[in-house]
Amino acid sequence: MSNGYPPPGQQPQQPPQWGQQPQQQPYQQWPQQAPGWGAPMPRKSSTGLIVTLSVVGGLVALVLIGVLVAVAGRIADSSAKRKTPMVSSSESSTPAESAPAEEQATEGKDAEADVALSGCKVDSLTEWPSVVVKITNGTDEASTYIVSVEFVDASGTRVAEGVASASALAPGQVAKQKAQGVGKAPAGTKCKVSNVSRFPSGG
Repeated sequence: MSNGYPPPGQQPQQPPQWGQQPQQQPYQQWPQQAPGWGAPMPRKSSTGLIVTLSVVGGLVALVLIGVLVAVAGRIADSSAKRKTPMVSSSESSTPAESAPAEEQATEGKDAEADVALSGCKVDSLTEWPSVVVKITNGTDEASTYIVSVEFVDASGTRVAEGVASASALAPGQVAKQKAQGVGKAPAGTKCKVSNVSRFPSGG
């Protein structure tokens, strides 16, 4: 106990005068740390770097693909040109192998001698003319005949046409076919052979 006396070495505090506030002792300030001391260092964002690298890598890949495609196209063109045979003018002018000659038909009076007409008439209902064509193979080989017939009026004007045919007639064989005219014909219409074609029926 100090018994109201100040300890040795200290001056006694004077009571505040009337109207004055008592003096306050200054607070002890703590030492401030240097800026950045103990605070976590900010991390640099790597997102931008990753995006940049991705874009650059994609562009490089596209360039490489384009180069590869161009090289492959040139190789294909060169190989196609090598495989394409060159045809000289002498080869192109070489005539193709001649096809076997077709058997020619025999026409004229010789073939007409194997044909005879009968029963030339005009149908009373349709007024269409018709005639019976008798074909006799007068050759020594099988033959096929095609006979064209004209129907003419009294003045000689053709009013209709008809055809009769016989296939592979043996030598001396006879065939009768009807040649039918299409179209109206007047009474008194006449029938005549206009053409006969005869073909050998070989085989």
